[in-house]
Amino acid sequence: MAKRRSIEEELYRRVSINGLILFSIYSLQGKCSFERLIKECFTLFPKSFSLLKLPEWPDSRKLDRPLRTLRKRKLISGNPKTIFSLTKLGRKTAEEVAKTFRQRRLKL
Repeated sequence: MAKRRSIEEELYRRVSINGLILFSIYSLQGKCSFERLIKECFTLFPKSFSLLKLPEWPDSRKLDRPLRTLRKRKLISGNPKTIFSLTKLGRKTAEEVAKTFRQRRLKL
């Protein structure tokens, strides 16, 4: 498996935590386990998903409330015991976040 690189902080710091989570699920072909999502979020966006006092470690608590919000807004389905997957609306939103990253990268 190829090692994934994090996205530059300058590109993602203005994106909401919900947008970052949707993009992370999207980058995993639209579905993943909770554990895989923690790893993906931390790998792509380490500053947003790390422990405060131990920034080299992921903080799964930073996903708890946003995941419930995303499910309530019908952007994702699933739960930590099964898998999370994007809904049609969630996929569209994640694609908009991806487009934002591409546009910002071009401007820098």
